[in-house]
Amino acid sequence: MVNTVGSCENKHWHKKWIPIKKALMLNSRQKALIIGSLLGDGTMRLGKGARNVNFKVEHGLMQKDYVRWKYEVLKPFVFTKQKMSYRYNENGDRYAKSWWFRTIRHPILTQIYREFYKGEKYRNGRKIVPSWIEEEISPLVLAVWIMDDGSYSKGRIDISTYSFSLEEINTLQESIKKVFGVRANYHRDRDKGFRMYFNKENTKKLIEIIRPYIIPSMMYKIGFRNPVTTEFPSFAKKTG
Repeated sequence: MVNTVGSCENKHWHKKWIPIKKALMLNSRQKALIIGSLLGDGTMRLGKGARNVNFKVEHGLMQKDYVRWKYEVLKPFVFTKQKMSYRYNENGDRYAKSWWFRTIRHPILTQIYREFYKGEKYRNGRKIVPSWIEEEISPLVLAVWIMDDGSYSKGRIDISTYSFSLEEINTLQESIKKVFGVRANYHRDRDKGFRMYFNKENTKKLIEIIRPYIIPSMMYKIGFRNPVTTEFPSFAKKTG
């Protein structure tokens, strides 16, 4: 059965929500969060028979605060609470897997969906990097993308970009270099695909740009064990 929670296509949708839904507009912060998430773990889905898409956020159990933060930013578009997702192991025992929520379906989201997905009639096709990403990339977009798919190790930040083609990765690299003056590289990660990374010098530049937008519980993504520290990681300090 198609999940029609928050959709005008749901025949049980309460009439009082329809004018509220029609009046909704994405502000710049909400749009940046969605774009950053779509570069990362965020997904959109056009259900069978639906006119518009919804946006889904889902992260691991340890990232509950991150899910809550996204929920608060997108709250006008979310008419239900965050939920815990469960799975079953081979013995049939249920276990908690992740935290998630889904927005309502909305034409504004459908416009973004048509830019980020390609395939037959755009219906749940492969997620891509839009050609206009340079125009929309911002410190918040970068921060959300790295909180979603980034990792920090030995003074470098790298990002899982396995789902993107090499051409799309080049588009991302060129956009980041042009807008922020930060150079990104990539390498092939066995048979998984390509992974973007920043060397130590460019990682430092990147952290300076995105740190104000990284929430405390996700500071480890940019190398901070203590969220309240005011210093950069050790690689930024002069040695000798």
